[in-house]
Amino acid sequence: MVKKKSTSSLISDLKRKTRKVYSSEEKIRIIIDGIRGETTIAELCRKEGISQGNYYKWAKDFMEAGKRRLSGDTMREANTTEVHEIKTENQSLKELVAELSLRNRELKKNLSGEE
Repeated sequence: MVKKKSTSSLISDLKRKTRKVYSSEEKIRIIIDGIRGETTIAELCRKEGISQGNYYKWAKDFMEAGKRRLSGDTMREANTTEVHEIKTENQSLKELVAELSLRNRELKKNLSGEE
């Protein structure tokens, strides 16, 4: 027996799946348009199809990131996937250096006539 979803549940699912995802560049453009003040925030949000709450959250995040950067905080957050990939690459490079060092030592011995 198939369970039927309510109409509101179907609509919510559809909205969630078709929601526009804004790139960083688009968010910055929208925030700068708001800062310029040529239109009200309400008009800008209506034109862009976003809620005012989203606009103000993006603007706050933008300002905080700028403040941190201007105060000299250049460290960025690395996600765990990135860290894992870097550690794996680091280990591979260490192994390669060890192998090449051994091979180099072996070749030097052969050139000098040592066995």
